[in-house]
Amino acid sequence: MKILELHVEGFRSLKNVTWKPGDLNVVIGPNASGKSNLLKALEMLSVAAEGRLGPYVQSSGGMGSLLWDGSSKQISLSVVVAADDNPFIEIGEGDPYLFYDLSLARIQHGYWIMNETLVENEVAEDDSIVPIKTLTRKMSKATILGNNGNETEIAAPSDFASDEAVISLARRPYVMRQSANSLRRVLSDCHVYTCLDVRTDSPVRQAPVTRNETQVEVSGLNLINVLHTLYTSNRDFKNDVNRAMSAAFGADYDELVFPPADDQRIQLRVRWKSLKRELSAADLSDGMLRFLYLISILANPEQRSLIAIDEPEIGLHPNMLPIIAEFAVAASKRTQVILTTHSAQLLDAFKVTDTLPTITVALWEDGETKLTTLEAAELQRWLDQYTLGALYNSGTLEAIA
Repeated sequence: MKILELHVEGFRSLKNVTWKPGDLNVVIGPNASGKSNLLKALEMLSVAAEGRLGPYVQSSGGMGSLLWDGSSKQISLSVVVAADDNPFIEIGEGDPYLFYDLSLARIQHGYWIMNETLVENEVAEDDSIVPIKTLTRKMSKATILGNNGNETEIAAPSDFASDEAVISLARRPYVMRQSANSLRRVLSDCHVYTCLDVRTDSPVRQAPVTRNETQVEVSGLNLINVLHTLYTSNRDFKNDVNRAMSAAFGADYDELVFPPADDQRIQLRVRWKSLKRELSAADLSDGMLRFLYLISILANPEQRSLIAIDEPEIGLHPNMLPIIAEFAVAASKRTQVILTTHSAQLLDAFKVTDTLPTITVALWEDGETKLTTLEAAELQRWLDQYTLGALYNSGTLEAIA
């Protein structure tokens, strides 16, 4: 399943934008143009599907901090999702499968979910698309459609929290139709990654308690456990990491090792062919830790439904960026990938992969973010003479947006 369209109103700098992402996306634009806010909109949908919307709004500074210009009456987030792995209906190329909309309004001491809608497109016997409302919510009352086709009316606070999305209840298969649970899984599995904290006292440099983990958390704090789990159990992942590390740091790189530490803890060490002593996570350079973090996300054999990485070039030598581009292209064959960047070198690196990502330009105009996705044919005309990086440095990409 993948996101075909995202529409956002009244959220941070996104006053009113519609975005249609591809499989591999690169978002560019000046500082403070709203690139990160686009990712945060996806993040907000994800936490809503997980049932963590309340804590997210609170940790973000409250609704006043999230509303456009602090004055919008509400935030509206809607998404169209298509599925090519849905076992119940057949979807033609480009046909929308699910439409989901969530609207929040500010109240004196917080917010209220005003509307929530889930529409499923079902294929009728004559091959026409029939929309079915699986979920309809108006403030504190919601009507949901079960797998048996019967409607059930539920009301807060006994059935669901008034400040949480009803879609989060779809994890219970007896509550809502399977399509609702499919959408919940897709949205909750969207992960937005930012710059890893690699300070000398950062937890990522410490030996963690050993746990079997296969997905890197957004914070990256479980990086060592994920590396240990996958590197020692998945041959393809180990080969990918070793290939990436050798390409980034030279032939002297040997392998990763994970010796035990005290109190059921595990260490990360890097073995070099020319050194007798392995380097621990505490001794690794900031760039090497960030590189391992990115490769662990992009080479993960159990991919998220969508992975977004905000400025992956931070802290990396330019020579590493073609490796990141290569792994991003490979990951986009299994999941949707979104990268934001200020790096001309990263943009140029996609030429080596023979893959042209979907390029979206974010610009700040009249107090709001404007998004423009460049037409592939128009972009290719420029690429016949220039590289993506050259077009970015010259300002041409923004000019043709």
